[in-house]
Amino acid sequence: MRLSNYFLPLLKETPAEATIASHQYMLRAGMMKQNSAGIYSWLPLGLKVLRKIEQIVREEQNKAGAIEMLMPTIQSADLWKETGRYDAYGPEMLRITDRGGRDMLYGPTNEDMITDIFRSYVRSYKDLPKLLYHIQWKFRDERRPRFGVMRGREFLMKDSYSFDISEEAARASYNRMFTAYLNTFARLGIKAVPMRADTGPIGGDLSHEFVILAETGESEVFCHKDLVDMAAPGNVDFSSDLSHIFEERTALYAATEEMHDPARFEAEVPEDKRMSARGIEVGHIFYFGDKYTKPMNVTVMDDSGKPVRVMMGSYGIGVSRLVGGIIEASHDDKGIIWPKSVAPFGAGIINLKSGDSEADAACEDLYAKLSAAGIDPLYDDRPDRGGVKFSRMDLIGLPYQLTIGPRGLKEGIVEVKTRATGEKQNLSPDAAVNFIIDAFADMAA
Repeated sequence: MRLSNYFLPLLKETPAEATIASHQYMLRAGMMKQNSAGIYSWLPLGLKVLRKIEQIVREEQNKAGAIEMLMPTIQSADLWKETGRYDAYGPEMLRITDRGGRDMLYGPTNEDMITDIFRSYVRSYKDLPKLLYHIQWKFRDERRPRFGVMRGREFLMKDSYSFDISEEAARASYNRMFTAYLNTFARLGIKAVPMRADTGPIGGDLSHEFVILAETGESEVFCHKDLVDMAAPGNVDFSSDLSHIFEERTALYAATEEMHDPARFEAEVPEDKRMSARGIEVGHIFYFGDKYTKPMNVTVMDDSGKPVRVMMGSYGIGVSRLVGGIIEASHDDKGIIWPKSVAPFGAGIINLKSGDSEADAACEDLYAKLSAAGIDPLYDDRPDRGGVKFSRMDLIGLPYQLTIGPRGLKEGIVEVKTRATGEKQNLSPDAAVNFIIDAFADMAA
């Protein structure tokens, strides 16, 4: 993409309402525009990141055996009344009435609807287990929407739902999704630590949050250092037996629960293994058994012909929230630092003298070669000063920057900057292209 043809409305000043890094940089980098409190339009740069995150989430759900579908944003209140959640959910649910006087709502979650879909079609144990998911926009009427996409009212979420013949089988599904989440966050290039959690309005007796550690996190968490290390990208062997992976960590979970009594944490965790930090929740999984299948009378016939209550779990990932969470965990005072897997463009090409025939030709050659290799470069061909171009590239946070100017071309070199480290190196144009291609090849491997 040539910057002269792109829509990238950058802001020079930080809007007064933006108080955390992700909100500030998403507005300044032209990723989104606020329409009303907690509701945003996703502009081209932001949408590219959002879609990359969404695709990684989708691929890992598919690998775990989940089947994608799509449920509507507007739901009938009848199902929520059947499960008893319509009145219990609280004012965060946006309740509306259609022209026929029917109670409707903008879905904050989908347990009731997916349970109804399941009971409409599945009758036998032979059709189990089933794991269904969708990626859909949701709405929760937050009392104080703030922090951009971190605490908005409209948000994109992946939620999946498991259906099993027994509690044992349901907990195996829970473990499978637990591992899929670790794999997902590793691919996103972030460290998301699993923490025991309250089940809240979803219900059930087993739940984990996946938390990104960041200084601007919304809550304080107490955790075991070993668990933080294991959550780092590349530290989990996902070819191992899923239940084995889960069981290895069980002993740590008891010591990593978010606790309101720090004395318990100090008593249970050795001093040299204690870690206290701020955390941002980006995923939440639940096992809740028959919380929904019991009031909705959902059974299947077992192998002896007797009706058996179906056991369920649900598993959410905040896709749009992850955009902000990744920025909170990966930025500096110049701007965003995108992991390669979700960067809107793989590399930025900076032409220090647009209009110069040699500089233009060299940039066009780099642009063509990187594009052919699938790197998806952003070519800054605008006639701005070099300092403006450097600041712009640092702000939007592309993993690599290639700077081309008449002086360097006379020496046959291109400057290549790695955004995450700030390291710069002078390479020949062909070596610069190969360096970028190899960097992304390593990521794929």
